[in-house]
Amino acid sequence: MTSPHDPYVRVRGAREHNLRNADVDIPRDTLTVFTGVSGSGKSSLAFGTLYAEAQRRYFESVAPYARRLIHQVGAPAVGEVTGLPPAVSLEQRRSAPGARSSVGTVTTLSNSLRMLFSRAGDYPAGAERLDSDAFSPNTAVGACPRCHGLGRVHRTSEELLVPDPELSIREGAIAAWPGAWQGKNLRDVLDALGYDVDRPWRELDPADREWILFTDEQPVVTVHPVREAGRIQRPYQGTYMSARRYVMHTFADSKSATLRAKAERFLSSEPCPVCGGSRLRPEAMAVTFAGRTIAELAGLALTELAGVLAAAGGDGTARVLTADLLARIGTVTELGLGYLSLDRTAPTLSSGELQRLRLATQLRAGLFGVVYVLDEPSAGLHPADTEALLAVLGRLKEAGNTVFVVEHQMDVVRRADWLVDVGPLAGEHGGRVLHSGPPAGLAGVAESATRRFLFPDAPPPSREVRTPSGWLRLYGVERHNVHGVDAAFPLGVFTAVTGVSGSGKSTLVGQVLAGALADRRGADEDPGEERPVAGYTRAEGLDAVDRLVQVDQRPIGRTPRSNLATYTGLFDVVRKLFAATPLARERGYRAGRFSFNVTGGRCETCQGEGFVSVELLFLPSTYAPCPDCHGARYNPETLEVTLRGLNIAQVLDLTVESAAGFFARTPAAARSLGTLLDVGLGYLRLGQPATELSGGEAQRIKLAAELQRARRGHTLYLLDEPTTGLHPADVEVLMRQLHGLVEAGSTVVVVEHDMAVVAGADWVIDLGPGGGDRGGRIVAEGPPVEVAQAPKSRTAGYLQAALGLA
Repeated sequence: MTSPHDPYVRVRGAREHNLRNADVDIPRDTLTVFTGVSGSGKSSLAFGTLYAEAQRRYFESVAPYARRLIHQVGAPAVGEVTGLPPAVSLEQRRSAPGARSSVGTVTTLSNSLRMLFSRAGDYPAGAERLDSDAFSPNTAVGACPRCHGLGRVHRTSEELLVPDPELSIREGAIAAWPGAWQGKNLRDVLDALGYDVDRPWRELDPADREWILFTDEQPVVTVHPVREAGRIQRPYQGTYMSARRYVMHTFADSKSATLRAKAERFLSSEPCPVCGGSRLRPEAMAVTFAGRTIAELAGLALTELAGVLAAAGGDGTARVLTADLLARIGTVTELGLGYLSLDRTAPTLSSGELQRLRLATQLRAGLFGVVYVLDEPSAGLHPADTEALLAVLGRLKEAGNTVFVVEHQMDVVRRADWLVDVGPLAGEHGGRVLHSGPPAGLAGVAESATRRFLFPDAPPPSREVRTPSGWLRLYGVERHNVHGVDAAFPLGVFTAVTGVSGSGKSTLVGQVLAGALADRRGADEDPGEERPVAGYTRAEGLDAVDRLVQVDQRPIGRTPRSNLATYTGLFDVVRKLFAATPLARERGYRAGRFSFNVTGGRCETCQGEGFVSVELLFLPSTYAPCPDCHGARYNPETLEVTLRGLNIAQVLDLTVESAAGFFARTPAAARSLGTLLDVGLGYLRLGQPATELSGGEAQRIKLAAELQRARRGHTLYLLDEPTTGLHPADVEVLMRQLHGLVEAGSTVVVVEHDMAVVAGADWVIDLGPGGGDRGGRIVAEGPPVEVAQAPKSRTAGYLQAALGLA
């Protein structure tokens, strides 16, 4: 029997996911860190059990109808939890922010600034007072009608649409047009309209060229396709669409990121001629505060904005609103983000910046007596930024809250009051609480995978750095906050690009370097010509790279229908194996029968989703397991077919590690599963939906898919923080694979904050010295030992410690 004043949260019999009847006691009003290798069960304990139980209790207190629906959704698999206060979750969001999302919208600071202008702004004489929505570019009443609140307009030109006028239309002169049948259709329609599609573009009449590229007309004409042997091709009615109309339509409306990116190559972007880039209507821009428009204030760095607001003064309403804004800005600047402006768009932010902005928003809620459950808040943070994060977590605790953190960063673990280590390994080899107590107590837990990283007993082994086989050089890099930088990347070695969050690492590597290699044919036509191409003026050595593989953290799919098995092609192999079983052949089931994405074999109640939406009236809708298939996704007839004792749903529920044994004698499956094991993903289930995967997991799945392919020529691999979400033991596994690629003759460039990875690199490029406008320069470059001695580098001290030099 527990006392009502028991200072502990006590969990008994936790069985969520792979937890094995886990019991654990955690003191309240502490900073508690949950550690363990990826897939060990730490998130199942922190989020799947503790947070889920707190959420269930909250819903139970709301109303009887909510209780009934929540019981339908299901409580966490746990015997008992006592002493649990209300909980607030701050998980890493997997989705990418949209173009209209900004620092102001993420932090809700824009709402406060708009209210300030609405209630306390200086209006022109006789002007009506505007509602706060009128100061938002994301509302119909506030957005500039010309650019629809985007601040920029996109245009195209003949030079962009037709890069090679020596070609004829049939030879592909109009590069902006789609390929395959759709492009052929447009050429056939033009031919039927009487235009010469076989003459070089430059020889066509200028008026014809203008109409072909820019007309808004969409004439319909009968097309008589050229007959091919063995094919019957009947005449059809074809509709013409100009190149400009096609590009603008694709860019604005296509749901395919690939198609939108291709369309963007044929567009030039410039400030809106009506609003000048302010994104707002003239009525809103006529209102000022402290002598400035809302667009001008939103364009200031937050530290500058705070200074303007503090000096503004004003009446009572203005003072109340500015005091609120200053307090909110203070929380953001405390996390080291004072260099950002409110109008900075979210897609241009690094993952570390976004994570800290969301944390700052939670801090301003001012709650106390609650449990904050955070999912790897140090993800994407440079060690210097982690110091600010720890200070903020300490403030949350001092305000009377309990802070539970799922974390892999050892610097955060060392600062914890209490440590819960789960393991010892992943999946079915984990799920046990190995230690619950002060961090020092883990030193005596021999089977813990965390112990040797928290208490290293020897400096890391030294290794001889590789010699570059050549160099890839970019001159005059200009993009975002990287200005006038000359960068050199060695070939045939492992390079780590470091720097504090927002210093320009992802810009330099993921955008400029990747863009240079993608556009190398156009960039190298005249290497001596000083002209901007993909964010730089000149490049050398691009021809030494035969193939570029960019592995980022974008999701492998946007819906639960996409999963690890479908992405890697493993599902095709599995479905063919099921179709070849005796029962499937007897019933005439083909491989398609075993797909949950098409009618036939899937459960039609949930359309193969495995769950159904549950409406909660005044609360957001949630999801419950399908009442017919109970999450299996397939109908009973399909599930009667088994492969060595397992049906298709049970196979999809296998972990990669278990599946590797199950399919050991199937080479096509074994190869896919082997590469997934090689990158440390043995704990994932084959059918795990893409929406449940972290950015780091998605990146490693892409890397595994790439490792399956035969390597041709010199390949350059670009990876953006591949260790995100990885325990140090898993990092070692991943690094063996990446260094193996280099040993096989490839080049690997990673953007990375993990100092153990940086210390093991052959070459380091350190950007900084700060973030935003205070960054964007190469502070130091060279072998790790040399960069560790660089006097102006904020990375140097942490790298010294990782190298055992400090």
